[in-house]
Amino acid sequence: MNYKAKLKDINTFIFDIDGVFTDNIVYLTSDGEQMRTANVRDGYAVQLAVKKGLRIAIISGGKNEIVRKRFESLGVKDIFLGSSEKMTVFNNYLKSIEVTPDNVCYMGDDIPDWPVLKASGLPVCPADAAYEIREICDYISPKEGGKGCVRDILEQALKIKGLWMDAEGHVW
Repeated sequence: MNYKAKLKDINTFIFDIDGVFTDNIVYLTSDGEQMRTANVRDGYAVQLAVKKGLRIAIISGGKNEIVRKRFESLGVKDIFLGSSEKMTVFNNYLKSIEVTPDNVCYMGDDIPDWPVLKASGLPVCPADAAYEIREICDYISPKEGGKGCVRDILEQALKIKGLWMDAEGHVW
């Protein structure tokens, strides 16, 4: 089945952070902090998807609390940081919200995402994802991680569902 046909039935989008919302470049500060950049258009798409009733969740192995603050500011409530075993978090989360994997789109970019991508109804990845990840995804965004791949898949979903470019979308 074409990935766009699957998008019609997706109501839950789950994302990894590093390599998806960020570009795999880490800036190290003298006090040991790790800084990353994120794409503002990805953020716009996330907050709009939340407003339109799509469920957005984050499952990340990273533990930086600034990530939680960023996504909370975009309206995301389901944020799982420090997830060394993503498959367990994924299964527990779906059970808690009573959603089947068929209704889930997961975007990841590297080997720790592989089991969750295989289990989700619509596995997708950025253009610069690891080879093994690109091999199992139904859709590979033409955008790299941190450069609009999240916006790409959410915009497509919102358009297919008739939820793009209306009055609600014209405000942040």
